[in-house]
Amino acid sequence: MTETTRRAMLAGLAALPLAPRVALGETVGSITRLDPALDALIDTASPIEVIATGFRWAEGPAWVRKGGYLLFSDVPANIAYRWRAGEGARPFLDPSGLAGPIPAGVREAGSNGMVIDARGDLLMADSGTRAIARVDLATRRKTIVCGAFEGRKFNSCNDLAIGRGGILYFTDPPYGLAEGDASPLKQLAFNGVYSVRPDGSGVRLIDKSLKRPNGIGVSPGLDRLYVSQSDPANAKIFRCELAADGSARGGLAPFVDFSAEVARKLPGLPDGMKVAKSGHLFASGPGGIHVIAPDGRKLGLIAPGKAAANCCFGEDGRTLFVTSSDMVAKVRLKVAGW
Repeated sequence: MTETTRRAMLAGLAALPLAPRVALGETVGSITRLDPALDALIDTASPIEVIATGFRWAEGPAWVRKGGYLLFSDVPANIAYRWRAGEGARPFLDPSGLAGPIPAGVREAGSNGMVIDARGDLLMADSGTRAIARVDLATRRKTIVCGAFEGRKFNSCNDLAIGRGGILYFTDPPYGLAEGDASPLKQLAFNGVYSVRPDGSGVRLIDKSLKRPNGIGVSPGLDRLYVSQSDPANAKIFRCELAADGSARGGLAPFVDFSAEVARKLPGLPDGMKVAKSGHLFASGPGGIHVIAPDGRKLGLIAPGKAAANCCFGEDGRTLFVTSSDMVAKVRLKVAGW
């Protein structure tokens, strides 16, 4: 199979017409209850409200508590936006990823997944620079945390999460490279899941068996790692246990299977996720954002009507922001995510 664009992959490889753009403030989609336990987390009547539109592929939302605003990426446009209530979405980092001339072999030059660390810095999976980067939000100065494993450049870092002691866990599929696995720019023979200390030292390979590792999350107890795979032939969320020092114990094991949703040709594939303080996963997958219990049960689906790339908790912790194709939406929860 030839390498397709990341958007096509995450749309489930279905030949669907382009969804029409929606207006700001418009409500879209629906919320479906699959298990009565969903009722404690979200009201199925809660509106999914569009707060920003017009992007090529919105990704990586992160809420900045100090300042009260949302950051998110438009990966192929190489811009990170800031959204604040009453102001709308405005460019915040341009470029957000690779600066200077973009080589022909780089398909997605911008930042992808983003998180805010304990000291208030922005940490990003910089797809174009093929690195994990840190940004001082006051000065917008970027520094590289790590960009290589055993002397070889990463493929195109995709998403990241923070664990015990500030350890960073991140995924590195080849989506940012124009020819994917066949790219002459690709220096690693696999697509990996890694950890690194916050100062950039001690890069560890956790897994190299997944064809398309993508979203990543850490349990509230900091003792479990979740990794999603956006491979339509093996669309699953995997998990592994984390030791007290943050290292992975054992290999990744299947946790949630989305093969039935892929077979139904629902838009999207497993992508970004966030783990609430209750232990519930809010994870993108075919159809939208799946609400998943800590034991792996699918409780419900927040369906914005387009492929969902990622999500985050924000405002008072009871708002879920969702990046979905060319738009960003929000929906209120009954419980605080963090």
